[in-house]
Amino acid sequence: MSDHQEILPGSPVILHLSIRLEDGTEAVSTFGEEPVALTMGDGTLQPGLELALYGLRPGATQTLKLLPGQAYGPRDPDLIQFMPMTEFDGTFTPETGQIVAFAMPDGDEVPGMIRSVDGGRIEVDFNHPLAGHEITFEVEILGVSAPPTGSDRHS
Repeated sequence: MSDHQEILPGSPVILHLSIRLEDGTEAVSTFGEEPVALTMGDGTLQPGLELALYGLRPGATQTLKLLPGQAYGPRDPDLIQFMPMTEFDGTFTPETGQIVAFAMPDGDEVPGMIRSVDGGRIEVDFNHPLAGHEITFEVEILGVSAPPTGSDRHS
């Protein structure tokens, strides 16, 4: 890690971050905890959050307000689904606000938040929890390395 290297696509980065909602509620923060280690473009951060980091160097701090389209996108009503209770294991008791991992046909898991339980139907929201929110994104860059070059890049 270099004190002079700026963040570029593919750069390994160590940073602290905080995401706050419009009302000031802190959704996530690593300040005072272990920092986040990521590689730019690896999917750890939403693309809009990554854009806010390019060009920063170790020691830099930045606080930005991002609109939903710049951060986690708008809420998509098509991602709210009603599922019959029979889709769930008989030992599972769904509760409003609970986050549940759902297995997809390709083997991936997708989180969904239970919005309501009404008799034999459960309303599940598959939107990202921060979708539709204007957020305040605060970062402190602790370390940056040059992006790898050469054989691991394919055109």
